Amino acid sequence: MSSDPLLPALEAISRDRPDRVVRLRGTVQSAERAEEALEVLIFRGFSSCTTHPTDFDPDRTVLPEGASVETAELLRGPLNPQQEERLIGPLPPEQLIEADRWI
Repeated sequence: MSSDPLLPALEAISRDRPDRVVRLRGTVQSAERAEEALEVLIFRGFSSCTTHPTDFDPDRTVLPEGASVETAELLRGPLNPQQEERLIGPLPPEQLIEADRWI
């Protein structure tokens, strides 16, 4: 799926939901044309790619060239990796663009 409008929409919703974290998963093609895992976390209006370098410019997307976002999960925030609580998902990322889905 194309993710250009996806990240700004999810970031906007997350600004008002400090008790939620969105995890996006997908793939990105490397320069050698191999598929690599992709993971992006969104919390309090900010996105961070955990699997690839993130640009310091907040106006640029955190998604690397050739990225494809396939699934989304809504987690209880702030995130505690030792005691992660998934609230919904995995599901298509577009379904989280509706703020009422953020239980």
